[in-house]
Amino acid sequence: MNSNLLDRQLDDILRELLAESDDELFLVNPSREAIESFVDVATAFEDDRPLVRLLADERTLKDVMDDFIVASNTADLVDADVLELRTTESPPGNSLALTADAVVALVDAGSQVGGLVSDDDGFVESASDAYQSRWESADEYNLRTPPITRVRETLSEEISPEAEDDFSNILDSLETARGDGDGLDEVTISLLVAAKNEALLYDISKWGEDVGIASKATFSRTKTKLEDMGLIDTEKVPIDVGRPRLRLKLGDDRLTDADNGQLATTAQSILN
Repeated sequence: MNSNLLDRQLDDILRELLAESDDELFLVNPSREAIESFVDVATAFEDDRPLVRLLADERTLKDVMDDFIVASNTADLVDADVLELRTTESPPGNSLALTADAVVALVDAGSQVGGLVSDDDGFVESASDAYQSRWESADEYNLRTPPITRVRETLSEEISPEAEDDFSNILDSLETARGDGDGLDEVTISLLVAAKNEALLYDISKWGEDVGIASKATFSRTKTKLEDMGLIDTEKVPIDVGRPRLRLKLGDDRLTDADNGQLATTAQSILN
C-alpha cells in the first residue's frame, strides 16, 4: 500500500486494509461508524484475515457493542481468533490503521473517507513501536455478548430449527438490535420467536441464560412486559412434578399474521 486512498467509502478502505495485511493490522481510535463498518467487512471477508488489534475509547466501544447485531458478530471474530479488543482512556487524536508496511490516517470528509498513507520505513517503524507500547498497556475489553454462530447453533438444537430460522430472519430485517426505540433487543426477539413457535418460557429462558444472552430473571421480566402489552400470551402446561410450565404464544393478531420482517416492524410499532 503506497498511495493514498481517496474518494472512497469507509468499507472499501477497510476491505483493502484487510486484503493488504498479511499477519497483523492495528486499528487505533476508530470512530463508532468505523467499528461498525469494520465488523461488517471482516464478517463478510472471504480471504484469510489477519489478526486485527482494535484499540478504542472505552465509551465508544461500549456504545457500539450495545447493539446485539454488531456485538454478536464481533464476538464471532474474537472467537475465531482474528480480532482482539482493548480500550484506552487517552486515545490519540487521529484514527489510524497500521500495517507492517504503512501507516494510514483515516480522515472523515463527510460523505466520503480518505486514507492518507505513509510508507516511510522509519516513520512506520516508529509508529508501530509507539502503538505496540500503547497496546501492551491498554485494558482488555470484556465483550459479554455471545458469538452469533453459537447463538444460532444452540437455538436450533435446544428450541428448534424453525425458531433459529425465525430468529435469523428477524435480525436480518433489523438495522439495529438495541431495544432503545430504534430496534428490538435480543431478549425481546428471543421471546417473540419462542412465542411464534409456541416454545416453553422455561426452555427459551434456560437457553438464553446458558448461551449468555441474559439471565432467566431478565427473560421473565421481559415476558411480563410483553404479556402486559398484549404482544405475547401464555398457557399453563402441566408437568409430572412441580409447578406447571408456561407455553408462549403470540398474543396479537397483527403478529400472528405477519411474516418475520413484518413481525419485527409490527412489534416495534406496538412497543413504541
